[in-house]
Amino acid sequence: MNAAELMAGLSPHRVSVDDGVELHAWVGGQGPALLLVHGHPQTSVIWHRLVPTLARHFTLVVPDLRGYGDSCKPAGDADHANYSKRRMARDLLRLMQQLGHERFSVLAHDRGARVAHRLAMDHGQAVQRLVLLDIAPTLSMYEQTNQDFARAYWHWFFLIQPAPLPERLIEADAAAYVRDVMGGRSAGLAPFDPRALEEYTRCLALPGAAHGMCEDYRASAGIDLEHERQDRDQGRRMAMPLLVLWGEQGVVHRCFQPLQEWQRLADDVRGQPLPCGHYIAEEAPQALLDVALPFLQGKSA
Repeated sequence: MNAAELMAGLSPHRVSVDDGVELHAWVGGQGPALLLVHGHPQTSVIWHRLVPTLARHFTLVVPDLRGYGDSCKPAGDADHANYSKRRMARDLLRLMQQLGHERFSVLAHDRGARVAHRLAMDHGQAVQRLVLLDIAPTLSMYEQTNQDFARAYWHWFFLIQPAPLPERLIEADAAAYVRDVMGGRSAGLAPFDPRALEEYTRCLALPGAAHGMCEDYRASAGIDLEHERQDRDQGRRMAMPLLVLWGEQGVVHRCFQPLQEWQRLADDVRGQPLPCGHYIAEEAPQALLDVALPFLQGKSA
């Protein structure tokens, strides 16, 4: 019931997007299509504080990524391509097409923003406007890793260890993983609705969830980097308007220069920090709406 309460006004759907893979998604609202994509170790309900406002302006599609939430959790493969951002982006494209949306805008956080980056690179004709929250490009972050970043983003290096070590440790106490990872950020656990925390814990404890999450990260440390290097070598860029936002109290702000990094990959980029940490949609929903909503409506310069 927690998810239904948090996502009031939207209806649950289950959509086939790949051989044997179905995504769970919340759908509702009115207006042009807007895809909202969550990050780690969370689910689609991260957007619950934005949904009432956004649903007045957009038809919202709010999925759980493959491997997360109530979506399917296929087994990983040898090169982790089953959880590459290319495969996960194709999931989202097919989800939107199945729901009748050939073109749409995207608002995405964390892991979901990495999938959205690949979606915009591979299927730019489908993406009208793009908002990425609290990330720099994956390749840039790995290439610029230093001790400060490695200590703060320790999970990047834990989750990519060979199966089943990280899976076994997460499965032993999924609630502790959620609590310690999310609570260890700048704002602690105070910003989160207890019902949302319960939902994140419920979903991470589902069979296959820890494996899917680890495979997402293993892909980003391997095949996803290959794809980003190919983009760089071929001079591929994103042409749609791009807004990048990050928390001024977070690690991305401290360790990287996100606006400059995205300007290397896109033609039309603007961005700024917001007064919060990593979990922008839950820590500073109004500040996010104040900047992202005019952009998504095409009103910002």
